[in-house]
Amino acid sequence: MKSAHTTQNMNPPASWSDLPWGEYYRAALERQLQPWWPKIFGFHLLKVGNLSAEINSKECPIFNQINVGKEGKNMQVISDPYHLPFEGKSVDACLLSHVLAYSADPHRLLREVDRVMIDDGWLIISGFNSLSLLGLGKLVPGLWRHQPYCSRMFSLTRQLDWLSLLNYEVMYRGNFQVLPWRNEAGFFNRHLPVFGCVSLIIARKRTLPLTLNQIKMTLLRPKLGNAVGVTKCYRKRD
Repeated sequence: MKSAHTTQNMNPPASWSDLPWGEYYRAALERQLQPWWPKIFGFHLLKVGNLSAEINSKECPIFNQINVGKEGKNMQVISDPYHLPFEGKSVDACLLSHVLAYSADPHRLLREVDRVMIDDGWLIISGFNSLSLLGLGKLVPGLWRHQPYCSRMFSLTRQLDWLSLLNYEVMYRGNFQVLPWRNEAGFFNRHLPVFGCVSLIIARKRTLPLTLNQIKMTLLRPKLGNAVGVTKCYRKRD
C-alpha cells in the first residue's frame, strides 16, 4: 500500500513554489551555482524539468539554453527525458535540478543524458539529502505522502558511484541549506554542511583515449621481447 502511494506522489512539482520552503531551496541553489556559471562554455545548455527551468542561469555564457520536459509553461521542447530528441554528443552542459529525485529509473535517465553530452561537457545534479531534516521527515508516519518527503533522496556517495561508472570527473560536491525555512548562508551552513537539505554535484564527462601512446609502447617493447624469450626458454626446457 505504501509503495502505491509513493508512486502516485512521485510526480515532480511544477514549480519550486509547490514545495514547502521551495523558494528558499531555489535561492540557495542559485547562490551555489553562481560562481560556476561563468566557467561553463559551449553552444547548448540543457535544463531538464520544471525545477531546472526556473533556475537563474543568466551568468552562464552559453547563449542557447533549452528547457526540456514532459509538460510545463516554461518548456521550449516537450519531450520525455528518457528519450531526449537530440543527437549524440550535441549538448555542452546539462542541469538536472532534483530530476533524479522524482525519476523512476535514475540510471536510465543518466545514461540518456550522457548520450547527448559532448566530451568534457558539464553535468549539474541537485537533489534532496537523506541525511538532513528532510530525511528525518520521511520517518514520520503519513508525512512521506507529501512533498518533498515523497521524493527519492539519494546520498552523495551513491550518486558519485553512478557518475564514476559513466566516467565523470567530479569538480564539486556538497550539501547546503541545513534549515529549510531560512534563506541564509550562516552558522549552520558553515559548520554543519553535511546535514544540508540540498545536495549538489558538478561534474565533467571524461573520455579515455582508445589509442596507445607510442612512447610508452616503445618503452614496453624490450620488456615484451624479454618476456617472449623467457617463455621460449621454459618451453625448450619442458
